[in-house]
Amino acid sequence: MLALVAEQPRHGYEIIQEIAERTSGAWRPSPGSVYPTLSQLEDEGLVRVEQADGRRVVHLTEEGTRYVEEHRAELDAVWDAVSRDVDDDAAALWEQLSQLHAATHQVMSAGTSEQITAAGAALAEARKTIYRLLAE
Repeated sequence: MLALVAEQPRHGYEIIQEIAERTSGAWRPSPGSVYPTLSQLEDEGLVRVEQADGRRVVHLTEEGTRYVEEHRAELDAVWDAVSRDVDDDAAALWEQLSQLHAATHQVMSAGTSEQITAAGAALAEARKTIYRLLAE
């Protein structure tokens, strides 16, 4: 998060989106992990939070800027590790999971009771099929 805020001030949702994008969807942190981390960084004096257009925008403090400069290689290594860990097949599988999640959300939002039940059965079968792959 410090590396992202060092590039430009960002609000929490932008941080979530940027991490998801830079990891090709392999990691999309939840607000429940991002906002407490930002609070911790603020408590440590590394970032400050300012209101702008109704959002809380995170900026590096002078101490945060110093920390990023002193630990630049370590911070950049995070993105290098992610790009090594996510191969094309895994990224494609993650994309399929994302699309399945979106389709499931649509059924939950707009589907009939019967459609929701059928979708639940399809998901249960998909889960069993995937576990069978690992068992082989």
